[in-house]
Amino acid sequence: MISEQKSEVISTEPNREQIQQIPITDLHPFKNHPFKVLDDEAMQRTVESVAQFGVLAPLIARPRPEGGYEIISGHRRQHAAELAGLTTLPVIVRNMSDEEAVIRMVDSNLQREHILPSERAFAYKMKLEAMNHQGVRGDLTCGQVGHKSRDLIAAEAGDSARNVQRFIRLTNLIPELLDLVDQKKISFNPAVELSYLTATEQRDFLEAMQDTQNAPSLSQAQRIKKLSQEGKCTYDAIFDIMGEEKKAEMDRVTIKNEVLQKYFPKSYTPKQMQDTIIKLLEQWQKKRQRSQER
Repeated sequence: MISEQKSEVISTEPNREQIQQIPITDLHPFKNHPFKVLDDEAMQRTVESVAQFGVLAPLIARPRPEGGYEIISGHRRQHAAELAGLTTLPVIVRNMSDEEAVIRMVDSNLQREHILPSERAFAYKMKLEAMNHQGVRGDLTCGQVGHKSRDLIAAEAGDSARNVQRFIRLTNLIPELLDLVDQKKISFNPAVELSYLTATEQRDFLEAMQDTQNAPSLSQAQRIKKLSQEGKCTYDAIFDIMGEEKKAEMDRVTIKNEVLQKYFPKSYTPKQMQDTIIKLLEQWQKKRQRSQER
């Protein structure tokens, strides 16, 4: 239900949309909103700004059949205003179809500087479905509509059509694996290959990844995908692949910080430790050379 507090119209210029002051309790998040609203450092800065200056850019929302308004653009501003203790927000109210609302919501959020892979994946998927629904015509097949929509999404996002499709593939990952992609514990290209596994196979993969303490390379993910296509994708088969020692790891010497710190003052930075180690190695090398020349 809409609050009894009336919305105050604060702009009535001709040919311009009106900005209304709407109670914050009447504003509701967009259904299946794919973009996360996090209480991080950036949000804290926004809260401080809102507390000092208010919300300067109006939100965009549409009326809900059941009352109140659905936010199209401005979820972070709404959350910051709530934390700052505001009771009303400036809002431009527009009547939009479901498809128009999805497209506007996605476009307004894709302009953000930092977007997680999962956010981009579901945003692309939602926009593609909305555009396909809008573009269904008798003279176009579903495939033609899909390709045209994907090409347009790519052009508007400054991405490639192939990349749009690859991001949408990520929506087939189970939530636990998609979280690892967001955390950069699984790289994008291997994640796309793993998205072709069934949900059961993905859970087997997750267990094998945890048991081997290894992240998948692209080659390993491709081989696991092939096992799935052949109906041979079992936990044991995945474990064997994930347990392999990667060439890059065989060629690399890694010394953990906790091991090194035993030999250095606590005030030493990693750079100081590295420089000291190099100097000691150079001295050791010269000593070996002198010993060999005798």
